[in-house]
Amino acid sequence: MDSTELADAESLLPLVYDELRRLAAAKLANEQPGQTLQATALVHEAYLRLVNGRTGQIWQGRRHFFCAAAEAMRRILIEAARRKKSLKRGGGNERVGLDAATMITPPTTGDLEAISEAVAKLEEISPERAELV
Repeated sequence: MDSTELADAESLLPLVYDELRRLAAAKLANEQPGQTLQATALVHEAYLRLVNGRTGQIWQGRRHFFCAAAEAMRRILIEAARRKKSLKRGGGNERVGLDAATMITPPTTGDLEAISEAVAKLEEISPERAELV
């Protein structure tokens, strides 16, 4: 991007910001609860993609620009949803409250006795290993 294109991009944002913000708010209103992306961040990310994505992009009018902005916002929201659901980030896991987690924890009274007996048997065979355990 040369200095002329950069200046054009910088002068474009104040002219379209309010409308992009409304568009972003409308897109986010259709999202499921728990969406952490805010309208302002969505506008900025979409604008950066529009301006930096293609060097020498020529808009064929206001409608063309806003259609491209809407498409960029849609893609950003899809990418965010995919990241959120990915297994790497725990997307397949279900949140469990602390009370529910303690209810499903099995009692450990018998386990302590079994461990103590096993350590006693190990001590007879190898006192050093038993001490380590």
